[in-house]
Amino acid sequence: MSRAILEHVNVTVSDPAKTADMLCDLFNWQIRWSGDSINGGKTIHVGSAGSYVALYSPEGGTSVTGSSYENLGGLNHIAVVVKDLDDVEARVKAAGFTPGKHGDYEPGRRFYFHDLDNIEYEVVCYDD
Repeated sequence: MSRAILEHVNVTVSDPAKTADMLCDLFNWQIRWSGDSINGGKTIHVGSAGSYVALYSPEGGTSVTGSSYENLGGLNHIAVVVKDLDDVEARVKAAGFTPGKHGDYEPGRRFYFHDLDNIEYEVVCYDD
């Protein structure tokens, strides 16, 4: 049996264009597709050739219902592998976000930050 590959994850955000711009700036990603989607909403696909994050916003707007770690099916964080952790951390700070929960572990290093919609991102660099 061949190994499965994760193609994308779809998350609800308050402003897909703003979040897409942030992800492009931080991770050198690009917008792969943008358009109308389910229930009158808008979606932007942002990422690389092999995978992406679908950023969805419904027509009527969004709401917050509590911590993702407490909601069944909640999105706890999105992890992104980078080559230069220090460079990306500098970009995160320059964008006005606060890196935290730094960790060195076998086989790499990581930190986390929350975006404007309180989505948590883990940024990890593996030792080669």
